[in-house]
Amino acid sequence: MADTEAAASRPHRHDTREAVLFGGVYGSVLACSMVAALTQYGHTSRDSRRYDAAWLLVTALASALAHGYAHYIAERAPHRRWDALRTLADEWPLVAAVLPTGVVLIGAGWGWWPAKGVEYPAFALNITLLFTLGLVTARWSHRSWAAAIGIGAGDAMLGVVVVVANAVIK
Repeated sequence: MADTEAAASRPHRHDTREAVLFGGVYGSVLACSMVAALTQYGHTSRDSRRYDAAWLLVTALASALAHGYAHYIAERAPHRRWDALRTLADEWPLVAAVLPTGVVLIGAGWGWWPAKGVEYPAFALNITLLFTLGLVTARWSHRSWAAAIGIGAGDAMLGVVVVVANAVIK
């Protein structure tokens, strides 16, 4: 009985795998959504791609702060001095998941590749990341290869939904 009370009084600590899956999926879907939203009006100059990359990073950081803060205040338990910073630091996978898309956008902004149409490689990259995250985390959980592929495909469908919604909205 004392063990359950002690466990209940401690805040829930997310393990690294859980944080990577949650943050990675959320960050990849966020990146798809941001690229779709930022390219909706056809701005395809190099300057606009650098602007898009900056907004993507700002949005990821704001989302990570909001998620970390929500976790912190939702744990209605006494906190130690540095718990708030630890909770915010636990959101690093969300920010890390948008960085590849940021590199694609900033690369287009710096002229490494054409700025026009860069959203399609960004969508493909994020859909691939979603599939990979689902596959890897399912295998970490000792699921069969068939189940892991199914979970990866399910995660990838989140990105496909964003791409299809973007096409329908345009």
